[in-house]
Amino acid sequence: MALTQTRKQELMTEYQVHETDTGSPDLQVALLTERISQLTGHLQANPKDHASRRGLLKMIGHRRRLLGYINAKEPERYQALIKRLGIRR
Repeated sequence: MALTQTRKQELMTEYQVHETDTGSPDLQVALLTERISQLTGHLQANPKDHASRRGLLKMIGHRRRLLGYINAKEPERYQALIKRLGIRR
């Protein structure tokens, strides 16, 4: 279920703000989006997995708060990020 190390590295190189970035809000949102999409597929196959559903809802809330933070600080960066990730808001 978790992200593989190679996929995580790919996302990090794609969404890093600077070379040594490992935790910027942009990168966190990208990693959460990837985990959310994986977990959504899992829940479609396993609809009675309520513990995973709760985890999914927590991840969605966390991503929403991070996106709100980015939008408050730099709205144009927010628009670029949601366009790159293909999420609607």
